[in-house]
Amino acid sequence: MIYLGADHGGYSLKESIKKHLDERGIRYVDCGTDSPESVDYALIAKKTCDEIIKDKDNMGILCCGTGIGISMAANKVNGIRAACCSDYFSAKFTRLHNNANVLCMGGRVVGKGLANELVDVFLDTGFEGGRHQRRIDQLTDIENSQK
Repeated sequence: MIYLGADHGGYSLKESIKKHLDERGIRYVDCGTDSPESVDYALIAKKTCDEIIKDKDNMGILCCGTGIGISMAANKVNGIRAACCSDYFSAKFTRLHNNANVLCMGGRVVGKGLANELVDVFLDTGFEGGRHQRRIDQLTDIENSQK
């Protein structure tokens, strides 16, 4: 399942991404926000990421004004590997090499057309594994040492 979340700065971009996912026939759950009224990105990231970590096959897309704040908040949740991307190469290789499970984008940085391209490459690219798995395991070890 794909879980979506955005604060007010990413609301419009999230709504555009929903239409794109509908066109592709991809199921998703919208975790908010439901309007352009001001909300705190950290709370939206937590709510969305709590759903994502329930199943290892879940993925997420989070949007705020820059994509940075919401990615920082998402990465505080154990099991989340969120990447803020604004270019095709980064969105592709964060899946291939980092096994990212959350794509973050800025509604004030990334246009709707580019956002759709980034969503597509992120969702359609699998994890390469191999030597990269060792590095993901190291990230998990760091994460677990902080508990």
